[in-house]
Amino acid sequence: MTVKKDTKIDRVLDIKGEICPYTFVKSKLALEEMEDGEVLKVIVDYPPATENVPRSLEKEGNEIIAVKKTGEKEWEVIVRKRSEG
Repeated sequence: MTVKKDTKIDRVLDIKGEICPYTFVKSKLALEEMEDGEVLKVIVDYPPATENVPRSLEKEGNEIIAVKKTGEKEWEVIVRKRSEG
């Protein structure tokens, strides 16, 4: 998955050093403060979070735009907030 160059990132959440379930909880709280349609970039360094965060956020109705490795031990999860229902 690649992020389109024109995808506007509305907020960045750097949660390196956090582990699950805190990675998901902090991502969810950040999205709750955002408007529908806005894009959040979550930066993590905990490998299980690269699967758990996108899966959990998607179950909540959000759109996962991309999950990409950006460093030796760093990933970005790009998610667009979608309202529930």
